[in-house]
Amino acid sequence: MSLVVLAIFALLLGARVVWRRGDRQRAVLMAIAALVIAGNVAIWAVPI
Repeated sequence: MSLVVLAIFALLLGARVVWRRGDRQRAVLMAIAALVIAGNVAIWAVPI
């Protein structure tokens, strides 16, 4: 699960870089992907 959290940070950092370069659509999609993955991590972390 820690690898997935690192992937979230990588996606958000990459989205920031892409946003600054002007590719807004790709940056937004990367941020949405990070949010979806973060949601999955939140579901995995909840004890049953």
